[in-house]
Amino acid sequence: MRIRFIFYRCLQHLKGFNVGIARVRYLMDVFRRRYGVVGRVGGMYLAAGFSVEFMHPTKYGPIHVVAKGGGRVFAIEVVEDPSKETIEGVKTFVEKAKSVRAKPILILYANNAKLPTEVYKFCIENGVKVRIIRPSEIVI
Repeated sequence: MRIRFIFYRCLQHLKGFNVGIARVRYLMDVFRRRYGVVGRVGGMYLAAGFSVEFMHPTKYGPIHVVAKGGGRVFAIEVVEDPSKETIEGVKTFVEKAKSVRAKPILILYANNAKLPTEVYKFCIENGVKVRIIRPSEIVI
């Protein structure tokens, strides 16, 4: 079942700006409860003004988060244990991102996040952005 949560980029057009922020904070909490770590990352992109979709299906498997907004589309994959990430996993993720015409972003969700060297080089060569989010830094 495909579940979509979309929040349109209308915060700057609302007269009651605090109402928009309150709604975003509420949706961030709902995403965190429903999707766990993936929901936290999706909530951060929602707060940045993107509309997000969780577990978008592709023929290679689901993409954790697809974020759209401002003419940009990002395919986001969340990895909780970066040391176990392989080149094959990144190749599959690149194919998933190409199938939805999105820029791939690999999120490392860990305090001590370090990818193996060959995997990191492969990400750089294929245009995958690697971002680190530490669990202690997220405030909801």
